[in-house]
Amino acid sequence: MQPWKHFKTITYHRFLVCIGCFRIGLYRQGLTHDLSKYMPVEFINGAKYYQGTESPNNGERRAKGYSEAWLHHKGRNRHHFEYWLDFTVMGPEKKVALRPIRMPDRYIAEMFIDRVSASKVYLGDKYSNDSSLQYYRRGDIREFLHPYTQTLLEAWLIMLAKKGEAYTIAWIRHFLKLPEKRRTEIVLKMVHGGLTKEQLLERIEYK
Repeated sequence: MQPWKHFKTITYHRFLVCIGCFRIGLYRQGLTHDLSKYMPVEFINGAKYYQGTESPNNGERRAKGYSEAWLHHKGRNRHHFEYWLDFTVMGPEKKVALRPIRMPDRYIAEMFIDRVSASKVYLGDKYSNDSSLQYYRRGDIREFLHPYTQTLLEAWLIMLAKKGEAYTIAWIRHFLKLPEKRRTEIVLKMVHGGLTKEQLLERIEYK
């Protein structure tokens, strides 16, 4: 059990996310981010499986085959794409299938900040602007992301790797201030417009 080290890690992560959310105008989300990690089911398991180099949820999964802390966490925090998975009835045979729901932009933005902050916490001095993009690409989660969610998250991760943090933060803050209809038009051009994310980002470059 490493309760003090785990407490310091999750609190430092929350601090980084809070700063990041404040920078893009998401003040309430910054203040309330990941508060469930201090609840007993998450904190005790986090302390028990603490490693310092990756999420303790991974250690719990290796030991138990699943993570009780994560099951509790993902149902209470809307910045995780797993929160937005639901069942739907499809086709004339009425087959039930799991499908991703489009995440609101503010939660996609918090997810981006969360991923960047986690990379900073676990990589330390080895962190670079493309760390979060490389971590995302090593995963296999695209089938669980709504196309809108996937496109916007990937666009910001690519932007961070190519343009840097200050530019990306300013772009996201500007984007979130746009009317919802305009934001949707921008992302749908990436989904259906035949442009790569890199090409479109250059066309709508933040000034």
